[in-house]
Amino acid sequence: MSDLEEQLKSLLDREAIRDLPLRYCDCVWRDDFAGIVNLFAEDGTFIVVSTEGEKKANGHKELHAMYRDAAYIMPRPYIHNHIVELTEEARASGRCYLDLRSEREKMGWHGAGYYEDEYVKSKGEWKFQSRRFHALHLEEIPAVLTPS
Repeated sequence: MSDLEEQLKSLLDREAIRDLPLRYCDCVWRDDFAGIVNLFAEDGTFIVVSTEGEKKANGHKELHAMYRDAAYIMPRPYIHNHIVELTEEARASGRCYLDLRSEREKMGWHGAGYYEDEYVKSKGEWKFQSRRFHALHLEEIPAVLTPS
């Protein structure tokens, strides 16, 4: 592969990865739980890290239930400052930052934090392998996201 082809591949991979958090937010806004889950690898995980500990959902079935059960707060996420690092041929990592509002609370500020993501390319498509959300401040942590 030529240097130009390698650069183009790298740019296309970065763009596809940067699109994942944007699609994630769009799905959250629309309560599209199947769409959110489809952004994850089959064995993907979502982890919430808060002052109360860690809560983890593994695989599509648990992820779907977690997102559905947390939707009552009507979260409206705003993602920014996305950093992507290509680490291997089909692996990458990244961070992005979150400001969270709640439609249930008339778009009042609900919290802030950041995601540490691991990405995997499977069948030509980039997916979240894991999302680790560090909740720096949340007005309310849905029960489904608190450690048991």
